[in-house]
Amino acid sequence: MTLASSVETAGGGRLRWALADGWTLTRRALRHWTRRPEQIVLALLFPVMLVLMFGYLFGGQMAVPGGGSYREFLMPGMFAMTMAFGVETTFAAIATDASRGVTDRFRSLPMSSSAVVIGRGAADMLNSALGLAVMLVCGLAVGWRWHEGAGDALAAVGLLMLLRFALLWPGIYLGLIAKGPEALVAVQVLVWPVGFLSSAFVDPATMPDWLGAIAEWNPLSATIGAARELFGTPGWEGGSWAADHALPLAIAWPLVLTAVFFPLSVRRYRRLSR
Repeated sequence: MTLASSVETAGGGRLRWALADGWTLTRRALRHWTRRPEQIVLALLFPVMLVLMFGYLFGGQMAVPGGGSYREFLMPGMFAMTMAFGVETTFAAIATDASRGVTDRFRSLPMSSSAVVIGRGAADMLNSALGLAVMLVCGLAVGWRWHEGAGDALAAVGLLMLLRFALLWPGIYLGLIAKGPEALVAVQVLVWPVGFLSSAFVDPATMPDWLGAIAEWNPLSATIGAARELFGTPGWEGGSWAADHALPLAIAWPLVLTAVFFPLSVRRYRRLSR
């Protein structure tokens, strides 16, 4: 029996072992960020730049369904877009470690087999929480407010973080099957159309019918619609089942994404050396 398996099978210690090793790898990721703060700052400023561009350069031409401030309409969409952009961060980190042999090195050590995923996930969730906090402050600065009480606002934030948690797994899976971090461009080609083909910036009713239907059923649109409802900010009324049930869809879509990509990620991780 190997050292790893003997430790793993020790009664009651498996979870503590996984969490301890996962926290070690989380701190590794955080140390990397402190050594390269400019990358973190630029990543945080990018969605802020989009808010300023869409809110002030294009916002004057944007009609809000039912009236209201376009910047208040925009901000829940930008919160969800910030969560979606996190896929790129997860992908780049996983693909870089895999291409440099770091992941194989971890697999050869007497550490929990789930520590790499736990560590990566915890680090990226902390990073996303920071990004969302920056966007909330940005929203307040440009005139966005929540109007339905602190409880509903916290529920909306919880849904946004749930979306980010679900998007961890596509990022990890794609990072494990990629040939290297250079494939990030392919992920960006995927993430950006999915982000824009939603209700983040405009009412899907303004799109061609078939595009509008895709936008309405986009998982991002569900979270955006639910967040707008909970924040009490202007939204859209599509008249479809997806538009009328944004809140349950905002819970269901992340569960579906996790159910699909979590086992795929675990399976791919276990087959890395084959």
